Amino acid sequence: MKVGIMGATGAVGQEMIKILGERNFPIDELRCLASERSEGKKLQTPFGEVTVQRTCPEAFEGLDIVLGASENDIAQAMAPHIKAAGAVFVDNSSAFRLDPDVPLVVPEINPEDALKHNGIISNPNCSTIITLVAVNAINQLSPIKYMYASTYQATSGAGAAGPKEMYAQSEQVIAGRNAGEEGVYYGVKAEPKVFQHQIAFNLIPQIGGFGENGYSSEEMKLQNEGRKIMHLPELNVSCTCVRVPVERSHAISACVITEEKLELDAVRKAIADAAGCKLYDDGDNHIYPMPLETSNQDLVYVGRIRRDLANENGINLWCCGDQVRKGAATNAVQIAELLIK
Repeated sequence: MKVGIMGATGAVGQEMIKILGERNFPIDELRCLASERSEGKKLQTPFGEVTVQRTCPEAFEGLDIVLGASENDIAQAMAPHIKAAGAVFVDNSSAFRLDPDVPLVVPEINPEDALKHNGIISNPNCSTIITLVAVNAINQLSPIKYMYASTYQATSGAGAAGPKEMYAQSEQVIAGRNAGEEGVYYGVKAEPKVFQHQIAFNLIPQIGGFGENGYSSEEMKLQNEGRKIMHLPELNVSCTCVRVPVERSHAISACVITEEKLELDAVRKAIADAAGCKLYDDGDNHIYPMPLETSNQDLVYVGRIRRDLANENGINLWCCGDQVRKGAATNAVQIAELLIK
């Protein structure tokens, strides 16, 4: 296969290249595309050294699959040219996710949708992927009617600059505290650039802009994308998204309310047997999903499984997964694998 990576020099693009190699994707040619400022850069890949080419309408000729790791505007501008070249566009941006003519796919949940494409397949939001992989087994036991969720999203979800700001602010705050400076918590308040507020030693309950209903754009994705992926058009989700001072791997607290009351043993077994999941649930021995356990791998860890105390049909759980890998790059490569099976 001849595969292009659009946005190849970014964090997700680099991870896509790495995962294509890890999963032995059958590649005859790897074409790395990026902005004009990266043109000519040499990348060392599992498929040999590749010279970065500029993303432009002519860059897709002869390709079979293009994995997109670029922003919405670039994805929208290049999609017609990718299709005209005869390639299938697997896009990680949000540009086409809610387009009724574009499949939105998590391979462990709705792989059959990938084959209904018209040249474009969308990769869902990172937190959506992690959450739905965790709860899909419950949905197979009894359809989910409602979900209440809070996400705890790592700084790398905002790009490479996110962790850099967290660490720089941490050093600044600690230095200020050690110097005895007065200020906000830990001695001194650091100026934010990437995030709305200081992220070091802090939590920020906003990811994306707020809509008229008071929910942010990130918070609405779990409902809107979840309905499409799980084929649950009436699913209602109430979500709060929080940025936390963690480098990598998103965590989600979710309460799912199903049509029928489920037994906890059946839920645990279903999750343990589910594709893409790892049951990690032994509270007596302090075993539960955490970012340190789940980074740099592709499974979604699920634990803290318990019955909801407010609704007898509710199941509470805590899940965690690497948002750069399963939440983005790996999921896209898995979609590409569906196309060549």
